[in-house]
Amino acid sequence: MAEQSRTLAVLGPTNTGKTHYAIERMLGYRTGVIGLPLRLLAREVYDKIVALRGPSVVALVTGEERIVPPRAKYWVCTVEAMPEGMGADFLAVDEIQLCADPERGHVFTDRLLRMRGLRETQFLGSHTMRPTIAALVPGVEFLTRERMSQLSYGGPKKISKMPARSAIVGFSVENVYAIAELLRRQKGGAAVVMGALSPRTRNAQVDLYQNGDVDYLVATDAIGMGLNLDINHVAFSSLSKFDGQRMRMLAPNELGQIAGRAGRGMSHGTFGVTGEARDLDPEVAQAIMDHRFAPIRKLEWRNSSLQFGTTSALIGALEARPDHELLARAREADDLGALKTLAAQPEIAERAIGGPDVRLLWDVCRIPDFRSISHGEHTNLLNTIFRDLHNLGRVPDDWLARQVKRIDRTDGDIDTLSKRLAYIRTWTYVAQRKGWVDDESHWRGATRAVEDRLSDALHERLTQRFVDRRTSVLLRRLKQKEAMVAEVNENGDVTVEGEFVGRLEGFRFIQDKAAVGNEARTLQQASLSALAPHFHLKADRFYNAPDTEIDFTEQGGLLWGKEAVGKLVAGADPLKPQVVAFVDEEAGADVVQKVQRRLQHFIDRKIATLFEPLLNIQRDESLSGLARGFGFRLVEGFGILPRGEIADEVKALDQDARGALRKHGIRFGQFTVFMPILLKPAPTRLRLVLWSLSNGLDEFPEAPPPGLVTVPSNDSTAKGYHTMSGYRAAGERAIRIDMLERLADMLRSEDSRGGFEAKPDMLSITGMTLEQFAALMQGLGYKAERGEREKVKPVDKALAEAPADAVAATEETPPDTAADIVEAIADEGVAPIAADPTPEVEVPAEVPEAAEAEIAPGETAELAAPELEVFYTFTWAPRANRARTERPAGAGQRDKPAKSGKPRGKPGKGKPRGAPQEQGAKTFSARPEKKDRIDPDNPFAAALMGLKTKG
Repeated sequence: MAEQSRTLAVLGPTNTGKTHYAIERMLGYRTGVIGLPLRLLAREVYDKIVALRGPSVVALVTGEERIVPPRAKYWVCTVEAMPEGMGADFLAVDEIQLCADPERGHVFTDRLLRMRGLRETQFLGSHTMRPTIAALVPGVEFLTRERMSQLSYGGPKKISKMPARSAIVGFSVENVYAIAELLRRQKGGAAVVMGALSPRTRNAQVDLYQNGDVDYLVATDAIGMGLNLDINHVAFSSLSKFDGQRMRMLAPNELGQIAGRAGRGMSHGTFGVTGEARDLDPEVAQAIMDHRFAPIRKLEWRNSSLQFGTTSALIGALEARPDHELLARAREADDLGALKTLAAQPEIAERAIGGPDVRLLWDVCRIPDFRSISHGEHTNLLNTIFRDLHNLGRVPDDWLARQVKRIDRTDGDIDTLSKRLAYIRTWTYVAQRKGWVDDESHWRGATRAVEDRLSDALHERLTQRFVDRRTSVLLRRLKQKEAMVAEVNENGDVTVEGEFVGRLEGFRFIQDKAAVGNEARTLQQASLSALAPHFHLKADRFYNAPDTEIDFTEQGGLLWGKEAVGKLVAGADPLKPQVVAFVDEEAGADVVQKVQRRLQHFIDRKIATLFEPLLNIQRDESLSGLARGFGFRLVEGFGILPRGEIADEVKALDQDARGALRKHGIRFGQFTVFMPILLKPAPTRLRLVLWSLSNGLDEFPEAPPPGLVTVPSNDSTAKGYHTMSGYRAAGERAIRIDMLERLADMLRSEDSRGGFEAKPDMLSITGMTLEQFAALMQGLGYKAERGEREKVKPVDKALAEAPADAVAATEETPPDTAADIVEAIADEGVAPIAADPTPEVEVPAEVPEAAEAEIAPGETAELAAPELEVFYTFTWAPRANRARTERPAGAGQRDKPAKSGKPRGKPGKGKPRGAPQEQGAKTFSARPEKKDRIDPDNPFAAALMGLKTKG
């Protein structure tokens, strides 16, 4: 039979189609067996053959997986699991150069020397095996396969510069994870492939790469063993590895085996180094490109003729030396080390005393240490399994169930799940051994199910940690140049292809801040490309939106609802600001122009509406001469001008000019010339923005809250702020200018030179206490002298019941003065004061009546001392207050004689109603005679009495 069999050595570099050739040859026979170096590759070949011939005739046998249909004809196995004595027509062993591997080489050497197909045998591998195969295998034929594509050296490259469709090779789990993490941050992610992964996890990771979800693969040297992937470039992150005993440099042929995975079919490939790996020597790089490596001189060998009479005989057989010069005795493997340890234990020695027991012990010792724990812990587990098998003939179901249940958990991180997968592989291996468990089918299914769940969980964790799905999806779609459509929800969240990419605020895309580096650039590119149609649709909606949906902020921003869409900038005319639209350039020039036009229309209409009375002055052709010039001056001041700054211009206006200007709503006040209608909150808010723009302020001051008569006066505010906000600074407070004019009207009837006290109406319109009013008056240029006096006793009840007309005679109310007369008085120069249309003064709900004090017999006069109250006397003191406030036009000149020799007062107008004063008196007092004390039913008097009591 051996003479009829053909033995063929199919040798050549990677990407020569050797494995594909062997599969084709095997399927040409009735039966066949193929041994592969990795269970990952075995599963790949199994799936390929199943696709061609169906699952009913294909078996898969590895250490942890066994699928054997009743009519199996083709067996796909790991090299260690290849069945002996089957008598298959065809037999092949892939990657035969692993005969020189220190750990597994003896298994491959055994298959090379002893296993043959009935009609054809193939050994697939590198040219480096040709001399040894020729010397050890009689009658072998050699078939050389040439590489289908070229392989060239690309030199060192940074990971950030790594081209797409690259595989980066590391030689430790830590190194692989570190590289994958870096690729996730810089390139959107990477798939991870390691020999320790289960086939299910590895296939899921490979699919990520093969489908284009990621463009990078990080792997151990496992990819050098026949895994067929679409790799254009292979980069070594290290040139050394730990071989189980020591760190050593990789040989050129090992580097060539891995580098050869670059390029597939007729596509050329490149290889290089990255990270801390040094540049390859030119000779080594050239040898890899030419596939020229030193031939393998020695093969690892271990005796396969074992003796099972005693443990010592078995150990002796395993340690036997080879009798051929090309064979070298393999170093002690894990199974032999476990056998020696267990054989030395008395309880094991007592049981392993015959051939079947020794064979059973050896089978148990061959359970791989998947968990990579200490030698002692591994042998303890083997001890338990052997004793159960020896004593019970099986592994107890309840004990095995506890071991599996403890592992059957999918929580935890990558390392935790990897350890559980390693543990379940032990029990998967045990379940695969014939006769070791009661219900082999159940336990094989149960352990496989646990492995699948753990594999899926591990794939999920690997993907979560090392793949940014968002970036990888967007990169793939960009690479395929497919149209992408963005979706924007009601909160402005933007998703592209179902992935969150950022927020759309107005017409600007704010991408997710978690993205950095290349990821951020990819996100920006993909998002703006997908948002292009959305920008146009939104611009159309905005252009047709009503003005009620648009507003400006006190800092000059422009809002559409709550979204910032632009800002105001200064124009050539303070009342004609320009707009800058907030629109991404990628939205297109059409969108930018449409948004800008709509915003310009809005602000132009807003100014035309709120400042219509002011703009009408410009359009009034009937104004001429000084009146027209004064009107334009008022327009430049946004409708408010401090009178002190334009005193000469006001005096130059005749009554006709003033009348023409008053028709436009202009009021010539003692302190300010202004348009009262423009003091409303809306015009004030806009006026401050326009004024801030025209003055080039970096930060715009905010308008005071509406409805307040006085506000704090801050010296740090920009010059002119109080005027533009409709107030005049007076000490620590600023008073609204219209209220100030009302107060000034009241003060014209007072003796500002001789002194006067505050009236209830004065306190009412300012909304102040007596102390606060005194501070305000000092801020306006008055001197306030504080004094104390006996508190007024309650008036007699009979007086309170006096006729209404008698009570009315005691009330003091300022006369209603025509506008022209008021202006004339202002021009003559009367001391100034302030007021408020919405009084906020606190008036006591009830003024308690104080009974007249009665002194009981024997009491001293001190007990009846009168109660005192505080009062202030105000006089105009321009010199004392010059540093604090500007002297208003004509203030303090009430009693100066005119040039004609006549006093410059207002005849008949300087006397308060119901309070006649003596002709020619030089001084006046606001304090009434004791007999004329105010009726308590008078509300103004009651309020004043209450405030004085508080003071």
